[in-house]
Amino acid sequence: MKKTLFDKVWDAHVVDRVDNGPQILYIDKHLIHEVTSPQAFNELKERNIPIARPDRTVATADHNTPTVDQHLPIKDDLSRNQLEQLTKNCKENGITLYGLGHKYNGIVHVMAPELGITQPGMTMVCGDSHTSTHGAFGTIAFGIGTSQVAQVFASQCLLIQKPKKLRVNVNGKLKKGVLPKDVILYIIAQLGTNSGTGYFCEYAGNVFEEMSMEGRMTVCNMSIEMGARGGMIAPDETTFEYVKGREFAPKGEEFDKKVAYWKTLKTDEGAVFDQEYSFNAEDIEPMLTYGTNPGMGIKITENIPNQTDASFKKSLSYMNFQPGESLIDTPINYVFIGSCTNSRIEDFRVAANYVKGKQKASNVNAWLVPGSQQVAKQIKEEGLETIFEEAGFELRQPGCSACLAMNDDKIPEGEYCVSTSNRNFEGRQGQGARTILASPLIAAATAVEGKIIDITQ
Repeated sequence: MKKTLFDKVWDAHVVDRVDNGPQILYIDKHLIHEVTSPQAFNELKERNIPIARPDRTVATADHNTPTVDQHLPIKDDLSRNQLEQLTKNCKENGITLYGLGHKYNGIVHVMAPELGITQPGMTMVCGDSHTSTHGAFGTIAFGIGTSQVAQVFASQCLLIQKPKKLRVNVNGKLKKGVLPKDVILYIIAQLGTNSGTGYFCEYAGNVFEEMSMEGRMTVCNMSIEMGARGGMIAPDETTFEYVKGREFAPKGEEFDKKVAYWKTLKTDEGAVFDQEYSFNAEDIEPMLTYGTNPGMGIKITENIPNQTDASFKKSLSYMNFQPGESLIDTPINYVFIGSCTNSRIEDFRVAANYVKGKQKASNVNAWLVPGSQQVAKQIKEEGLETIFEEAGFELRQPGCSACLAMNDDKIPEGEYCVSTSNRNFEGRQGQGARTILASPLIAAATAVEGKIIDITQ
């Protein structure tokens, strides 16, 4: 029987099946952070159940962490308590924790790949919707709720219905200035935020094959924004080269054995998907969102469409935009480059390349937040820090930051923020904040000009 990439990885992890019902899926790696784990730890403690596989669990602090003065005690009571609780729980249960100040600390979906914790053919879960990021490695990775976190703690397995299979093909040559973020924003704008509901999505075609691992992670990260359970890209030489030599990657002969297996993880010719879409790379341009969900996106050269439904009107009212309006020349006072979507070293190289020798507009607050301590170190070692500082950008310490405003990094009410994050929901970046999702290149250009400009000109 012809199998898809998703089938191959899924079937290799099925422990047991219920007739025509859910399946018991073994989980190779369980990633945790300070926000969705405390209740799960408490549940197990109350029921006197030990953690089944602490050696398969890795913890980091990221959502609530401050991005300035991380060496000082945390002022916010809730954040401080959650981080203290995570430290205590990990210590009591023998779980590896990369807390604040640790050289491996960072956003969970940035630090796990860069450490070689994420590897092809794995099943990975985390109490965070953007766990789909790890699918870039040919991994089945998805977000779970707190009750499921407890389930994995107790058994290293999940009782789960197998999703349907979706494939999105993009072939052709991308235009200048089009980044992976634009590719996924274009796909979501075309298909809608519910198009992936009930599916696991495989991305195929030469456009994804030619992307770096960091670009692939950006694409898979936002699979959840079209409703998919997760996204995957078949592992190839680009993947193997990325994983090789990383801290927790297999070494020597073991690595070679793994690669031999990883090479089998691709969709068989003739395998059937439940749904399939195809796009031409030439049709994609730099993208911007204009509304309050990631599917409300337009090419930078396009105008806001006109729709009559109430939710569309409500969204435009919140954003203070009008149908038919162009976003070019919209004044912007905040720019955020960061999040688990776009806070890797390549993202900062793109931004630094654009701003080198230029100056940030005086009206703009430009926050650059690396995804991990290792990315922060690279920014310094590659001389990017100097470029940003000379241009007037503010380089902060690693964390989720203004992506979801669970710390002090909030966009003021009524202000626009051109953001490289993944969600533009109402209040996502702060109460009343207005988020415009874009690539690191558009974000950098906006910071320099103080307004949105057409970078294709």
